[in-house]
Amino acid sequence: MSVELIVPEVGESITEVEIGQWLKTEGQAVSKDDPVVEIETDKVTLELPAPADGAIARITHPQGASAKVGDIIGYMEEGASGAAGAATADAPPPQPEPAPTEEPEPSPLDGGVPDQVPGRPDPRVMPAAARLLDQHGVAAADVEATGPGGRLLKEDVERHLAWRRPDPTDAPESPRAAPQPAPAPAQTIPAPLPLPPRELSTEPGREEELVPMTPMRRKIAANLVQAQQTGALLTTFNEVDMTEVISLRARHKDAFLKKYDIKLGFMSFFVRATVDALREFPAVNAEVRGTDIIYKNYQDIGIAIGGGKGLVVPILRNAERMGFAEIEKKIAAYAQAAKDNKIKLEDLQGGSFTITNGGIYGSMLSTPIINPPQSGVLGMHNIVKRPVVVTNDRGVDEIVIRPMMYLALTYDHRLVDGREAVSFLVRIKQNIEEPSRLVMEV
Repeated sequence: MSVELIVPEVGESITEVEIGQWLKTEGQAVSKDDPVVEIETDKVTLELPAPADGAIARITHPQGASAKVGDIIGYMEEGASGAAGAATADAPPPQPEPAPTEEPEPSPLDGGVPDQVPGRPDPRVMPAAARLLDQHGVAAADVEATGPGGRLLKEDVERHLAWRRPDPTDAPESPRAAPQPAPAPAQTIPAPLPLPPRELSTEPGREEELVPMTPMRRKIAANLVQAQQTGALLTTFNEVDMTEVISLRARHKDAFLKKYDIKLGFMSFFVRATVDALREFPAVNAEVRGTDIIYKNYQDIGIAIGGGKGLVVPILRNAERMGFAEIEKKIAAYAQAAKDNKIKLEDLQGGSFTITNGGIYGSMLSTPIINPPQSGVLGMHNIVKRPVVVTNDRGVDEIVIRPMMYLALTYDHRLVDGREAVSFLVRIKQNIEEPSRLVMEV
């Protein structure tokens, strides 16, 4: 009996996916619940399990093809045993309806911009994008589409609206109004020019390869661009002496590991220090929504983790309720899931503040970018022994060697003032240099 392989529901707001790598080939035997194909979204990669024992009969959507939730992307023969079973099945699998032929879209490498060419049909508009277009009276052809296959996404419309400026000529002229001097043209940022047409190099030793972005990489790129275009981003820096945290960790790491079966790292100290600072300065934990501010009475901390296919930011929900052990266990579980490309979509949604640690890769200093609609991100960096001046118990300044780390806080200046941002970072510095403050809550 023929069994359909159907794209499952992968998230409340996700209607389209991209087919990733097929883990089984046509004619290959599979057991029930064996992973058959990877389903890629703009947030996460999932594996579609086999619904029954049998063999793969036909693949209708190859790797890289787009599909909607509920689409049939392949068929398998239940009970068949490999290539022979698939070939001798009682009935051939249903043939998919042929896709309507479309005029080939010009490639960006040829200088073409498919959704902006006069006379061409409007781009394929996703439902969420269509609602925004209707609400703001914007034509789909006026918005640059960045989705797979030239699709117009909600993020494309939001980016277009953020940069759109009111045109004085749009207002109807009153017949009784006195002549007014022509207003100065609105200042607009010119759209980037398309890449000049150029063939890929095939010269020996200088070969070039064209690889499409994955949905996750496209989403990361869109989020970073949105953050730069819609927020007033500013970064402030400080340095923190890690001596006390390193000493405290060295004294208790063995007992911590024995009791909780997890290593005590530095990230739990920074999460706890950040939660305390967010309580002290709630604006850094808030977000801008239109002309309103949303203050949150909880701290959902996103932890940036390098996954198998890109950076992901899973959320420690209600981090203010977590102890050191729970924080370390949750981060370790997220890191393993990201490495295996098995992190869940719901683990990546939301978040009120983000922490990223470039120090594990050797970064000395950086300016992290916030994750919209959040208003702040803390950047940790490499720990390096440096000479610093300290005042000893006798009140005398002396030069000593200390393990130092640079900290960076990028914040949205629309919501967070410079005084609050600097004070917030100083509060984290104080908590790390005197970790007993986290226990005494002072």
